[in-house]
Amino acid sequence: MGDQGTGYDQLLVSIVRYVYHEKIESPYAYRRARVALLDAFGCAIESLHLSQDCRDLVGPVAAGTVVPGGFRLPGTSHVLDPVKGAFDFGSLIRYLDHNDAYPGAEWGHPSDNLGAIVAVADWLSQTRGSERRVSLRTVLTAQIKAYEIQGVLQQKNAFNAHGLDHTLLVKIASTAVTSWLLGLPEEAALAVLSHAWIDGHPLRTFRQSPNAGPRKGWAAGDACMRAVHLALIGRRSRDRVDKAGRWQGGAAAGLPSALTAPKWGFRDTLFGGGEIVQSRPFESAVMESVFFKLITAEGHGISAVEAAVEVAAVLKARNLRAERDVRAVRIRTQGPAMTIINKEGPLRNPADRDHCLQYMVAVVLLKGAVIETADYLDSSPWASDERVDALRAKMTVVEDPKFTADYYDPKVRTGANAITVELDDGRVLDEVVVEYPVGHPRRPDTLDKVLEKFRVNMGTAFDEQETEKIVRSVEDDELAIEDFVALFVR
Repeated sequence: MGDQGTGYDQLLVSIVRYVYHEKIESPYAYRRARVALLDAFGCAIESLHLSQDCRDLVGPVAAGTVVPGGFRLPGTSHVLDPVKGAFDFGSLIRYLDHNDAYPGAEWGHPSDNLGAIVAVADWLSQTRGSERRVSLRTVLTAQIKAYEIQGVLQQKNAFNAHGLDHTLLVKIASTAVTSWLLGLPEEAALAVLSHAWIDGHPLRTFRQSPNAGPRKGWAAGDACMRAVHLALIGRRSRDRVDKAGRWQGGAAAGLPSALTAPKWGFRDTLFGGGEIVQSRPFESAVMESVFFKLITAEGHGISAVEAAVEVAAVLKARNLRAERDVRAVRIRTQGPAMTIINKEGPLRNPADRDHCLQYMVAVVLLKGAVIETADYLDSSPWASDERVDALRAKMTVVEDPKFTADYYDPKVRTGANAITVELDDGRVLDEVVVEYPVGHPRRPDTLDKVLEKFRVNMGTAFDEQETEKIVRSVEDDELAIEDFVALFVR
């Protein structure tokens, strides 16, 4: 149904009213937002350090181009227009699958939105002049709201069931908050948001076997780029108002029933005619409960990695070796993991490996330690180690309905996995169960460990003094975002 005041679909109205009018009151949300911002920047630096494929993606389209007052891409010397900058930074944050995450009917990564938010804010702040610079507090507010929009819409809407990739929600959330950052009138923001919903959405083919591949690393950057592009189209006609002060739209004129138009709207065309559910009011709960990825593994498998570390310690204590003494491995997991990371057969590239539960567990059992980003790369010895595939062949992965129910229950929100190992002599080791993986909001050490992770990632390109200055700076609400981003320039 459309909103009686605007004629736009109610969900679009709800998103824009939230972005433009809701005040974020939660100090805890801002505290976690600061840590999440650092984590995203650290993930970007990690990607630059470890992935040549990702490095190949970034930089100006025309080599050597420098945009006056443009976005300074962290970890590099590139100065880019905000559209390419949003693609590059979004891709850097997301590429190694190490940024924060949020569960629901969809599993998505809210910090993907920072590709758009930071690129626009840095460019905008530099071009506005000293009296109207964009503050760090403003960026944190946009960040909290983008997390909330994406997370709330993930709760009940399984876009994956229709073959659509969850990064469509990055495009939606980033379009809304960058429209606000750019100062678009609300009517213009509604119009631009309507375009984001009809703007075509990627199929999640690149996340599923046999086509899993590098695009899953830059899909978020693509969503950020499209969001910024749409918001900038709206900005071009920002001042198109009639004598009564009503925005006239111009080239950015909106599509009020973008979601609900019979046959041609998003719902009928791409969502099987179903309702897109806003599971709760937009507030700040997503930022307050977002999951930080402190182990480099697809989120549904992190607790399995922790369980495998415990199993590996038991094997070592008994002078047993996984490749010699293990007959079978049984993994109990949640429903989403069965869909996303339960993978048999050949693994062709790093993206394939980091979305394979069996690969993660096999490497940990052989290595005797937590799996790391480098362990997925083509250059890793594990990628070609025959023992890994031999162990994978001994694994059975089954869904535990209780794990699935607890995963979806907003009052519980576990991410559980359990591992049982049977030895060649017939003995069965005690099952190891991990319900709340490291990085979960219920783990009291989470924020401290995220800062530790940030310092490790930054250590690949920055010295300790530079890193600690950044950690202090993120506490300064009045700091201009351009000055914060400048701390990351190489």
